Amino acid sequence: MAHTPVRSLSLDAFLQLPETKPASEWINGQIFQKPMPQGEHSTLQGELVTCINAIAKTARTACAFPELRCTFGGMSIVPDVSVFRWHRIPRSSSGRIANRFELHPDWAIEILSPNQSQTKVLENLLHCSQQGTELGWLLNPDDESVLIVSSESRVKIFRGAKLLPVLKEIPLTISVTTLFNWLTLPM
Repeated sequence: MAHTPVRSLSLDAFLQLPETKPASEWINGQIFQKPMPQGEHSTLQGELVTCINAIAKTARTACAFPELRCTFGGMSIVPDVSVFRWHRIPRSSSGRIANRFELHPDWAIEILSPNQSQTKVLENLLHCSQQGTELGWLLNPDDESVLIVSSESRVKIFRGAKLLPVLKEIPLTISVTTLFNWLTLPM
């Protein structure tokens, strides 16, 4: 079952464990395994990463990462999509992207899976916001809505033709309808 605590241990001990599939997160001293992504989740995640990177990575303003472990503020979470401004992406001395991201994303995107607790996922986005994340999205494919968490931890719901907020450096214009239309393939 999604987000059922597995066991309790320290954050350092958790980070020494091998990665799991699907990913596990360390929240308030407990390990929670994320649900296995299914068709809608996988489609939305892939399209978002591709769409954001087509604009932001090309312009070197930001980069979107799928399923990236981010450890910050006493938690280790794996947002479905983490977007980092270009200058904040951790790099080695040679310029390669670092393996460990020990900082909050600038924009965190979560996609609700069947049987996943909306409250638990929203708690992760609120934690991100409290630690400095500017923007959070929580996509709910069942009712085609997007909950937006702003940097002040304010929560708003967007539906239909409403345009979604994005990071100011990313000239992306997308409505909730357009986003969920990605789930319909032509016959």
